Amino acid sequence: MVMMSHLRAILQASPCKTLWRRFQTPRSTPARPCSLYTCTYKSRNRVLHPLWEKVDLVPAGERQSPINIRWRDSVYDPGLQPLTISYDPTTCLHVWNNGYSFLVEFEDSADKSVIEGGPLEHNYRLKQFHFHWGAIDAWGSEHTVDSKCYPAELHLVHWNAVKFENFEDAALEENGLAVIGVFLKLGKHHKELQKLVNILPSIKHKDTLAEFGSFDPSCLMPTCPDYWTYSGSLTTPPLSESVTWIIKKQPVEVDHDQLEQFRTLLFTSEGEKEKRMVDNFRPLQPLMNRTVRSSFRHDYVLNIQVKPKPSTSQATP
Repeated sequence: MVMMSHLRAILQASPCKTLWRRFQTPRSTPARPCSLYTCTYKSRNRVLHPLWEKVDLVPAGERQSPINIRWRDSVYDPGLQPLTISYDPTTCLHVWNNGYSFLVEFEDSADKSVIEGGPLEHNYRLKQFHFHWGAIDAWGSEHTVDSKCYPAELHLVHWNAVKFENFEDAALEENGLAVIGVFLKLGKHHKELQKLVNILPSIKHKDTLAEFGSFDPSCLMPTCPDYWTYSGSLTTPPLSESVTWIIKKQPVEVDHDQLEQFRTLLFTSEGEKEKRMVDNFRPLQPLMNRTVRSSFRHDYVLNIQVKPKPSTSQATP
């Protein structure tokens, strides 16, 4: 319960004062500019969630997330290995509405649900996963690819148990966390996701929790192993630059009705004026001097195959 309360302090809108003191910037510091690439992004999130009302809570770092991933500008790194994912369904504990999203939390006292390989030097334990989504299907993802928005984005949050003793410490330090991002797009019904969707009515209000055992989140992963990776930050306070992001290239399909069930949740507690839980994403942040690496060759740009040049033997005399 102590670890859970600490986790909630990090992810909720009012984390403990010690963390805020560590990451606050002076009020005279101007807010960091956001990189808004499309009209859709400029029109969304006009009314800020309380999480973002105090601009002085945003650190003046150079590795903030999310970002727009530019396919042409990403650098193929042949040294990036496939990511190995090994989740134990029995470590799944419950689903919790924290007033900003809903979290599926996992028991993480041992290396039972872990990822390794890819850009990571150590094993990372799964702590929780959650989603970000929009009020409509035209937007919702935190990251974008060539300015394309997806209706929603899944984040699977892991921590480095080799270098750190607990999730709270790892969340504040470089290389402490590894987050897998998976885009959701409209398509066919997702049978496994429906198990989670079915329990959402029981956590409609903020601070409600429901038991949710024996679930393997690898079922929410795309089959394609390709990914982008870059160094970034948490997208909720304290926004610490502790995250190795691993963004899957291939989205997974869900149907419209499943996303609509996400939108039935509330930011508000029972008894308060109801406010729908939608547009719970952070605006895009500047890439600055970072490099986005890819695990795949760039034979495809914007999903259009580059036509090979004819060989000498095929040329007409």
